Amino acid sequence: MTRPQVTAVMLAYGAEPYLVDAAQAILASTDVDIDLVVVDNGCTGDGIDIVKGFPHVRVVRPEQNTGYSGGCRVGAAEATGDWLAFVNSDAIVAPDALAKTVAVAAEPGVGAAMASIRLADTPELINTSGNPLHFTGLSWAGGNGEPATAHAVRTTVPSLSGCCFVISRQRWQELDGFAAEYFAYHEDTELSLRLWQRGLRLEYVPDAVVRHHYEFSRNDLKLYLVERNRLVTLLTAYQTRTLVVLAPMLLLTEAAMLAAALAGGWTRQKTRGWGWLWRNRAWVGARRRQLQAERTVPDGVIADLMTARVAPSNVDSPPGMGVFNAVAAGYWALARPLLPRR
Repeated sequence: MTRPQVTAVMLAYGAEPYLVDAAQAILASTDVDIDLVVVDNGCTGDGIDIVKGFPHVRVVRPEQNTGYSGGCRVGAAEATGDWLAFVNSDAIVAPDALAKTVAVAAEPGVGAAMASIRLADTPELINTSGNPLHFTGLSWAGGNGEPATAHAVRTTVPSLSGCCFVISRQRWQELDGFAAEYFAYHEDTELSLRLWQRGLRLEYVPDAVVRHHYEFSRNDLKLYLVERNRLVTLLTAYQTRTLVVLAPMLLLTEAAMLAAALAGGWTRQKTRGWGWLWRNRAWVGARRRQLQAERTVPDGVIADLMTARVAPSNVDSPPGMGVFNAVAAGYWALARPLLPRR
């Protein structure tokens, strides 16, 4: 049988201490024909010069930092394989991980598949086994810190992790990939929703192991992008009836996030996102028309995948989270039957 032709896409920015190891691990992949495109978004370490000398590696450098979403677009445009594997530059794939993930992604009805992302220093623990999706658009690393043995069964997941997933190049092109406007964060959630909206499943592959040098961080740019992009996804991916039904809870969530921003000192980042949405309302409207035109599955069906409880394990819950979850659960129970199902 012909081995799958896979192009891996990896982004490099900043010091990138694990870039060489991550690239070598990809090139050592078994049971696939592999090449690697590294997008230099402004790498300051010497790893970028080292990987340039590896066989089957191409390094491309955009004129400016295109972020994760834009960088993935740049890398995918250079691909020659039938399959695209997006792998973080601090993620070390096991030799058989990509082949196993491709095999699942190739099954009928599967839109994309993700590997079992483990914590690099303690690979017996999960970093993410698929990201939960709250109906207000919040998402987080599912299963973080839990034993991998508790996530040893293949499962269908609400949202992929951008750390390591596989999708056919043809499907990526049909969807036009990530929107470059996202820059970074939440683009994997939006792509996941769009695949579900086309009637395609997302699968977690437990024996495709990837060790991720994960370090949770917060900075002004991340806080701004995470919240802005969450709202972009809601405004473009949800049907109109869904937005109307959920409006009170979405407004309450905005008030809660603003309160968290005030308490945490990132109010400017939160309100900056609102400003971006207003200035770019024409693009948001066009993006919404595109996503609604291409979907075939209504929100009421996809809602079965969502949760009403915010429960990330990698951050401390802010005060009042218990009350928020109780209110959200009650509202979701009333709202779900009202969502469109045809």
